[in-house]
Amino acid sequence: MCGIVGIISDETKTADIIDSLKKLEYRGYDSSGIAFVKDGRIEVYKSVGKIEALKNSIKNLLDEKVEVGIAHTRWATHGQPNDINAHPHTDCTGKIAIVHNGIIENFRELRGMLEALGHKFKSDTDTEVIAHLIEEEYSGDLFEAVMKAIRKLDGAYAIGVIHSDHPDMIVAARKGSPLVIGIGEDTTILASDVTPIIRYTKDVIFLEDGDVALLKKGKVEIYRSSGEKVERRVQHINWDESAAEKGGYDHFMIKEIMEEPMVISSAMTGRVRSGRVDIPEIKEIDFSKIRRINLVACGTSYHAALFFKYFVEFHTDLDVLVEVSSEFRYRKPHVDKDTLTIAISQSGETADTLESIRLAKRLGSRIIAITNVVGSTITRESDISIMMNSGPEIGVAATKTYVAQLTVLLLLGLQIIEQRGFWAGRHEKIFDTLLRLPEVFSSILDSSDRIREIAEDFKDYNHFMYIGRGYGYPTALEGALKLKEISYIHAEGYPAGELKHGPIALLDENFPVFAIAPQDSLYQKMKSNIMECRARNAKIIALTTSENRDILQVADIILEVPKVPEELYPLVMSPVIQLFAYHVAVLKRHDPDKPRNLAKSVTVE
Repeated sequence: MCGIVGIISDETKTADIIDSLKKLEYRGYDSSGIAFVKDGRIEVYKSVGKIEALKNSIKNLLDEKVEVGIAHTRWATHGQPNDINAHPHTDCTGKIAIVHNGIIENFRELRGMLEALGHKFKSDTDTEVIAHLIEEEYSGDLFEAVMKAIRKLDGAYAIGVIHSDHPDMIVAARKGSPLVIGIGEDTTILASDVTPIIRYTKDVIFLEDGDVALLKKGKVEIYRSSGEKVERRVQHINWDESAAEKGGYDHFMIKEIMEEPMVISSAMTGRVRSGRVDIPEIKEIDFSKIRRINLVACGTSYHAALFFKYFVEFHTDLDVLVEVSSEFRYRKPHVDKDTLTIAISQSGETADTLESIRLAKRLGSRIIAITNVVGSTITRESDISIMMNSGPEIGVAATKTYVAQLTVLLLLGLQIIEQRGFWAGRHEKIFDTLLRLPEVFSSILDSSDRIREIAEDFKDYNHFMYIGRGYGYPTALEGALKLKEISYIHAEGYPAGELKHGPIALLDENFPVFAIAPQDSLYQKMKSNIMECRARNAKIIALTTSENRDILQVADIILEVPKVPEELYPLVMSPVIQLFAYHVAVLKRHDPDKPRNLAKSVTVE
């Protein structure tokens, strides 16, 4: 969840460290802090709230040159968001400072042991025990002290440690939480992901679980926690810093929605040859011999996975199971060598999904990862990785990565359909339309102003019901999720046929309904469900097919998308549900890029 940064350079200013940290604010923004070595001592500054509050609190120090510094933006787990619980944390001597992303599961036992030894704690966090453990183990060698301390930790961590007596180094370690190192000519930088690094260098090393790194200016040494020195591959990042900037838009979220036509093209690049789907990453898999497919995912990725289940099961003889990762990892799933497991994760670091693929792998399953982050932990622990190629997504709410997931899953589904001998004229039409979708998306995005006008009429409601049938059901789930996570309106997503089994009791004139109602094979059933809602005085927004005037019999307001094969409606409807949620949030004066209580990458359970 949290974001950490550390820089060693002769030319670094505190402002540079804070600006680098701001690129990680999507990972958490309850509080933030910075520590650096100056005149032989560590100085620490912390502030509750977003990073801008920290920057304002030390505005007189922003031009201060520091050789080494670390910083942290927090998503609170242990202890309330306040100045005391903000990172960095220090030891009793004030010579050691640490930033941490993750959760230390045995922190209570460690804290009790350390307090018995005379250590005094200032915060309620699990992180502070690490600083005191390092202090307890320190006898002049910071690297050795960190190595000994982490052997006593249970749980997940990515840490950066500095010491006032060693102003030329940062010691870093990871287990279960991401950590990336960039090495430039005169700067070495540590961060939770690559976005703060590419300003300095595009050559990065992704630390692996159990790695401990010694960073000095322009170089790094990496060891296993056992003490063995190792070499890690240097990877080159092929996008630049401008890709992670707003580019004139008010928010990252709207910028990233507007990038979706390009995202579809990027997801298909290199995966279409001679008029057929040909995904090179999966060429070694014979889908004709797969007995079952399991998908594990969380949140938006789960909704994309649910679409894939409907698509592949309808068009082939395969069973496709979709599991919420946090549940799958604690079950006893029926997985074996004839089962293919597909893990979907925007960040490639989702803790529950990572543990799910580890379980599936132990049971003999092959693993395909679909993710957006090269070198992420899930890609390294999977047999095959299919990258979304979306570029950086900074907004916390997934938008363009959802579109990329659906595009990749459609390609994968089409290839499975062909390999299992079910290819027919229907699939030619789906494929041909998919190739033209970037242009279709551009026309849908032109309706943003119209969607904003509708959002104005609905922004003051406290509740919303999203309903759909068939392929419309995952879209309803995703629409409800988008609205609730950035506008804080209570929104439910339901299969429309389930309304009579309980949820319809909620509906009245104060509980509007957003109906996913294209003219597909279930349209007449869906129309009947909308009529049931209207009979309870619920106001109806219907998202339907262009020129469908029949829906006006039952809907108060309609939004339209072009007519496409019904398998593609989840894709072409995605920008509409995203724009509606975005405009509602902005009209309510919320920041859609940084919704409360959320973080982009969920790296803790």
